[in-house]
Amino acid sequence: MSRFRVPLVPAPLPDWAGRNYLLLTAAAIVTNLGTHGALIAAAFAVIQSGGDGGDVGLVAMARTLPLVLFLLVGGAIADRVPRHRVMVASNALNCVSQAVFAVLVLTGEARLWHMMLLTALCGTGQAFFNPAAEGMLMSSVEGEQVSRAFALFRMAMHGAGIGGAALGGALIAAVGPGWVLAVDAAAFAVAGALRAFLDVRHIAARAPGGGLLADLREGWDEFVGRSWLWSIVAQFSIVVALVGAAESVYGPLVARDELGGARPWGLALAAFGVGTLSGAVLMARWKPRRLLLVGTLCVFPIALPSAALAVPLDVAGLSTAMFVSGVAIEVFGVSWMTALHQEIPEEKLSRVSAYDWFGSTAMLPLSTALAGPAESVFGRSNALWGSAALIVVVTALVLLVPDVRNLTRRTKQVTGAPAPGPATPVTTPTAAPGTRGDAA
Repeated sequence: MSRFRVPLVPAPLPDWAGRNYLLLTAAAIVTNLGTHGALIAAAFAVIQSGGDGGDVGLVAMARTLPLVLFLLVGGAIADRVPRHRVMVASNALNCVSQAVFAVLVLTGEARLWHMMLLTALCGTGQAFFNPAAEGMLMSSVEGEQVSRAFALFRMAMHGAGIGGAALGGALIAAVGPGWVLAVDAAAFAVAGALRAFLDVRHIAARAPGGGLLADLREGWDEFVGRSWLWSIVAQFSIVVALVGAAESVYGPLVARDELGGARPWGLALAAFGVGTLSGAVLMARWKPRRLLLVGTLCVFPIALPSAALAVPLDVAGLSTAMFVSGVAIEVFGVSWMTALHQEIPEEKLSRVSAYDWFGSTAMLPLSTALAGPAESVFGRSNALWGSAALIVVVTALVLLVPDVRNLTRRTKQVTGAPAPGPATPVTTPTAAPGTRGDAA
């Protein structure tokens, strides 16, 4: 019978799945397990302390404002110093801020200004982390399978998000938001340790330049010189603002008032995670030729969750809307990352990514801060219906840009943009801009 035994040898990994890719994927899984639950926990920590919708919006704004303010500096720094050092330092800051937040909530000492300050520190860490992480992920893969690599990375990341959101909602209901924040702090510590082992020897050292402002100008020239790039980022400055207000402020409030609390909202966010996971599975096999046309068409369903909250639908209906939007945004996300990898030179990836993140999140602090007042003036349902309609309008407008409709997939690197080297000698997101998935 021994001749029928299958040797216990693992299947060989594909050529593009080098050390850096594997470390980035493992770290993203860990952080997404913690962060998806922590985002729900922060909102319910505010509500548990007696806060209202305006207070939830202020805490959400406190996280996104420093994210917007420091993104460009973070992108320039990430193209100057080893990206993994920026990522590890950012994870350390996030770990400390979430740990202090957890202690204050668990001891009942958390005040609104405490929560705003600590979430602001967390947002500052993300401002430096995001451009470095996106540049590092894109430089970790090469060849014709980059779309599959990005899809599988996002599949792993979103799979962890599914568990994180569902577990976070359940833990908040069972033991309160403080313990969920503590888990997030531990996750950042583990992820930072993994990222410390990233290999950056394949990334060519930057020649001495004209300073930070010169780097920012160079990144700006790259950004504004591509109509498909700046037009989609402008579109997502509105889309991300509206989605952020709906999910950070209105979603928890609708869950509290209409659905029964944190657990149903956690299930709805988990359904979104299942959708993104399904979209990643689809994009691991599907390679649409017109990358941005297909991706932009898939932005329309992102309006569905706002509409579902406006009705409001029951948990099953809301979860269905979240699932469909998750599939759609993942198709866009993989297409977007593939376009950036294909069109942007490696040495400028972090700066261009910083302008991408900056533009996409610029209006998010304002939208989250105004969500409470808008609810008072227009009513929650009308505010959500307006958000859904505006998402549809701006997405239709961006389809008028010829390069968005016509940019096609290449099998070889674009001329003038040197192909990224392999992740190791032998051979990461969130969040579409902002909503393409968390790269943490």
